[in-house]
Amino acid sequence: MKQFNLAKTDIGRPIDDIKDNFRFPSIIENIQQVIDSNEILEKEIQTTDLRWYQMNIIPYVKMRDNKTDGVIITFVEITMRIKNLKEQEKLIADHEILLDTISHDIKNPLSNLVIAIELFKNITPEDEQEFKSLLKIVDSSLTKMHLLISELTETRKTEHKYKAEIELLNFEHILEDVRLTLNDNISAIGVKIKSDIQVSEITYSRRKLRSVVYNLVNNAIKFRAPDRRPEILITTTRNDNFIVISVKDNGIGIDPTKQEAIFSKYYRLENEIEGSGIGLYLVKEIVNSTGGKILVQSTPNEGTEFRVFLKIDH
Repeated sequence: MKQFNLAKTDIGRPIDDIKDNFRFPSIIENIQQVIDSNEILEKEIQTTDLRWYQMNIIPYVKMRDNKTDGVIITFVEITMRIKNLKEQEKLIADHEILLDTISHDIKNPLSNLVIAIELFKNITPEDEQEFKSLLKIVDSSLTKMHLLISELTETRKTEHKYKAEIELLNFEHILEDVRLTLNDNISAIGVKIKSDIQVSEITYSRRKLRSVVYNLVNNAIKFRAPDRRPEILITTTRNDNFIVISVKDNGIGIDPTKQEAIFSKYYRLENEIEGSGIGLYLVKEIVNSTGGKILVQSTPNEGTEFRVFLKIDH
């Protein structure tokens, strides 16, 4: 009765005359289809008040001559079911991002650990200084992997209902965390990192923001030009309803024909450079999931700038 304005006086009137609230203009054609085919028709339809129903149109068959003499139409409200399905889809997407992020982030400390163990095999007991240096790398790598595994464990404890917690973050702290994580590479290569932070406070998920910045800075280091010192400029600005994070480098650049493909899952720009090809895909998925976007501007042999737009009211 909420969806049809019916009265006793409607009995005998054509169904076309009955006013209903369904956003479903082909109901008459569907009724005729069931009468002609003698088969049940099921559809999910929405009403003007944005509620969802499962509609079943069932043929009404006269037993004496086995002919369809009309239809019975039933409506079962499934608004909550649709809502739950959408929430489940979002949770599954968040899970995929989380697991991809962890598997991606764990590669760096794991690689450092493997290298350190190989170097351990070649040192002698007299090389005390080198022993301590390698031990420090091993300890740092194990600590980072332990933290990542702990986060995954906590996720499982919540019965797979992973939700990235939104909080007020200081961007300088996130950037410093990324610097420390990549410190071995930064020091070994002599990367010069400068920053111009005009917006410090960002309301976002700590893990997701860290992953975005980590992947962009890590890529800027990996795709450096061999003939010049790597320089990276990181800035934050405000643009309408967005906070814009820019990561600009002076690396090898990206060919214009590949600037869309780089965001595809497992796409690798240079085969000889180590990586899984998942970093930029993760960044795009994270940013898009909160109503933002990522843009790239690049000139081959000159450098690349990635601009991440984070929606302020997400």
